[in-house]
Amino acid sequence: MNKYSYILSLLFSASMFAQHAPAKKQSQSILILNATAHLGTGQVIPNSAIGFKEGKLTLVADASTIRLVDGAYDQTIDATGKHVYPGFIAANSTLGLVEIDAVKSSDDESEVGDMNPNVRSLVAYNAESKVIETVRPNGILMAQITPRGGTISGTSSVVQLDSWNYQDGVVKENDGIHLNFPSIYSSRGWWAEPSGAKLNKDYIKEIADIKSFLISTKASQGETSKERNLVFESTKGLFDASQTLFIHADHELQIIDAIKLSKEIGVKKIVIVGGFEAYKCADLLKENGIGVLLRRVHDMPEFDDQDVNLPYKMAKMLTDKGIVVGLENSGDMERMNTRNLPFLAGTCAAYGLDKEQALQLITANTAKILGIESFCGTLETGKDATLFISEGDALDMRTNKLTEAFIQGRKITLENHQSKLNDIYKEKYNQK
Repeated sequence: MNKYSYILSLLFSASMFAQHAPAKKQSQSILILNATAHLGTGQVIPNSAIGFKEGKLTLVADASTIRLVDGAYDQTIDATGKHVYPGFIAANSTLGLVEIDAVKSSDDESEVGDMNPNVRSLVAYNAESKVIETVRPNGILMAQITPRGGTISGTSSVVQLDSWNYQDGVVKENDGIHLNFPSIYSSRGWWAEPSGAKLNKDYIKEIADIKSFLISTKASQGETSKERNLVFESTKGLFDASQTLFIHADHELQIIDAIKLSKEIGVKKIVIVGGFEAYKCADLLKENGIGVLLRRVHDMPEFDDQDVNLPYKMAKMLTDKGIVVGLENSGDMERMNTRNLPFLAGTCAAYGLDKEQALQLITANTAKILGIESFCGTLETGKDATLFISEGDALDMRTNKLTEAFIQGRKITLENHQSKLNDIYKEKYNQK
């Protein structure tokens, strides 16, 4: 191969696997008929009529109980035998913040320093990340983009996953600040040779440092000064209820201390992220109206004396206590594993939750926890037409096969570089 052919082949490869352009604004009204509609409210309509115009749902009804006027909708989709769902929401996600872990210049998930409430993950969000296109075919259409690192990591924002840039994608800017609560234990050894854990002797001091910092930021809110303090200014929303404090904590004592600290300093809204032992203080969470974004349920128990199925059962245990529960998927290979979010909910259904309750873990409940329930999370008239059609049960990896998906009424592509490779090699081996 000469150098010109080589260059052309590179250009062809680059264009073949380039990102798709975001879908254009909805111009034609659409009606989806005859599908089983899972509304996200717990209600199921076996033979539904779902209509939307200009990006908003205008009709959610049983098709057998209404009379449709000819021409009321520009396009009709016959979804007989299929299922319609509200778009799934990935909470506490680093989608778009890291492309390749080993390439430092593509890693924007954390900032230097320990107390960074002013860091905004949104401005680092790369809407053209190739990983984003791979999660949409499983129904994940929105995400809370969240920073990592330090004690106070920074501010998250909620985006829809089909945009040119973060300005186009944002649906709720700076929804909350993320606090990594001090750990009770400190690990010893390293990942290849772990040697157990020991109590963190600095636990009380680290809590006191957080308390001192937040009290100082609160006290500064009413001050006037020629010099602005962006770090202190950025916490204002915690004290006027315009932002949520997302507290990343797993153990019972951490959660209890986190709630106590928040009440002492006057934080209006908090959510527990992780919450492995949240079931141990469920009454306290319920009493204070605190939701939980439960950590990845495809996991093992932390201690030898715990039920091996405990991670799978936790969503039901908390739901039965009346706590609003959502799912998050942080951890190893979290961006690529975002596609498995529906199957985490499916596992929760297999271990006790009603299937429609399990659906709410990644739709209505998550929307409520993130403060976006007024316009998404369920299929209800007036809300955004962010939804998809699946051939079967979207919480089952065998039948989660999307045929069409819409974000704010815009029909998005479900093709990505992996599906293209699949088509190429099917052709190579003469498969249908």
